[in-house]
Amino acid sequence: MKRVLFSFALLATMATAGEQFAMSDADRAMYKEMLENNPADIFVEEGGELFEELGDEKALAKFLGVKEKDLPKYIAGFPRYVKKLKNVVGLDQVLQAMQVEQKKKKYKLKSGKMFAMLAYVKSLANDEVVNIDINADKHIKASYNLGKKVFMTPRGGRGLSCNSCHSSDIVGQVLRTQPLPDLGKVGSGATWPAYRMTKSSLRTLQRRFQGCMKNALLKVLPIGSKEMVGLEVYVTNLAKKEKKKIAIPGLKR
Repeated sequence: MKRVLFSFALLATMATAGEQFAMSDADRAMYKEMLENNPADIFVEEGGELFEELGDEKALAKFLGVKEKDLPKYIAGFPRYVKKLKNVVGLDQVLQAMQVEQKKKKYKLKSGKMFAMLAYVKSLANDEVVNIDINADKHIKASYNLGKKVFMTPRGGRGLSCNSCHSSDIVGQVLRTQPLPDLGKVGSGATWPAYRMTKSSLRTLQRRFQGCMKNALLKVLPIGSKEMVGLEVYVTNLAKKEKKKIAIPGLKR
């Protein structure tokens, strides 16, 4: 009963919160300026320098077993099953594996350096349409199904799920001063890593997932876990359905 009451209260709050609370005039002006001069560009440049320590695009293509000319399109299909790693992984996990193979210091998936390097590498696919293929093999199918389960399953004392705030009948309502987005139409799977204005820092999609989980008082899943990678697979597939193009770094409130 407690969960039901909370849900009604949540909906009532979102329904009565005016659109005027979504973003102040000052925030809008700042957002417009940042669209032209994204602060995350400097992090992408830093990520490029860090990536040079692993080699170059040719080295990445070789590690992934693809032709260098096909690398941008291949990157636009992540997360994906990488035979060499025997798992469905995100690009950040590929970069970690390269560091291990080259006996270099392994950056933590939650570190600023990894965020920056991931942003640079994913930006190599800018303007490519998201082409994740959830039917490519049994591994990615299983990851997608797990991600969908994580997205849809209520958890925690409040009985909330990702779908509680992003289902079609909730999208557009205002919660915590922000309109709740359709994750496919805003291209979440194509626009992270991104600069978050409210955090003044570069964040990844899985790090954003963690922030949502924390705010909803849910147990926070580790970045790189099967559940978190599956969730990224699920959300990235939503972007594919909307034919979104990779656009890194993104800019988020």
